[in-house]
Amino acid sequence: MAPQIKTFFDPATWTFTHVVYDRVGGRAAIIDPVLDYDPKSGRLTSASAETVAAFIREQRLTVDWLLETHAHADHVSGGHHLQAELGGQLGIGEHITIVQETFQKIFNLGAAFAADGSQFQARFADGARFAIGDLEAEVLFVPGHTPACIAYKVDDAVFVGDTLFAPDVGTARCDFPGGDARTLYRSIRRLLEMPAETRIFFCHDYPPEGREITPMCTVADQRERNIHVHDGVSEAAFVEMRSARDRTLAMPVLILPAIQLNIRAGELPPPEDNGVAYLKIPLNLL
Repeated sequence: MAPQIKTFFDPATWTFTHVVYDRVGGRAAIIDPVLDYDPKSGRLTSASAETVAAFIREQRLTVDWLLETHAHADHVSGGHHLQAELGGQLGIGEHITIVQETFQKIFNLGAAFAADGSQFQARFADGARFAIGDLEAEVLFVPGHTPACIAYKVDDAVFVGDTLFAPDVGTARCDFPGGDARTLYRSIRRLLEMPAETRIFFCHDYPPEGREITPMCTVADQRERNIHVHDGVSEAAFVEMRSARDRTLAMPVLILPAIQLNIRAGELPPPEDNGVAYLKIPLNLL
């Protein structure tokens, strides 16, 4: 059965959320949902998530899964919020524990934070398979941007998170803790060895001026036109380019709040004795 796919775009964070479902009235997975965060006020709102929820209701879908490709640094996950509203299991790659352990130290979260992946009901290994109604999904381990990145393959559609962008944008950065350009190159080549007509769905698009946003392209498009890893680009050349480029990039605007929430699957930290939840800002560390 071919998957039905509905894509939503959050312009504030340039993020795509994909709903994958087997049929109207059937079963669905929501991939990389967004919760809105205002860095000026520290206020969380749910307009982006509610747009997705409205579609789920319109199509009379039952949510089986809320899936993350990785712990995002550029937007807050709407997974916990949508789970409370729509049900379903939260899923992410099994190596999320590496990311949790890293940021547990960076934010000095101590033993109060469980760095064991237990915030997610499913922690997928490479090659794992699971059902979305009558659809079968397969997990592909594609580290490099982070040490825990995965992609989800459903029939001819592969949801690659930040591993690949549109061909005229290129590839993910590798300078976050645990990132590695050489590893990313090998992960990308694994994806590009799939059949040429395979559809690659992105988590973000940052279009050059004059181009409309695009949520997907084919493997053939990537192999021919990706400005960083088209066919003929060697691993050494990619690593040199990616490393040099990453040194010029500023940190994402939302990295500090986003990571603290996303390692918790989008759930807020426990409230303090005044009933308010707080995030930390490490000074002179990142």
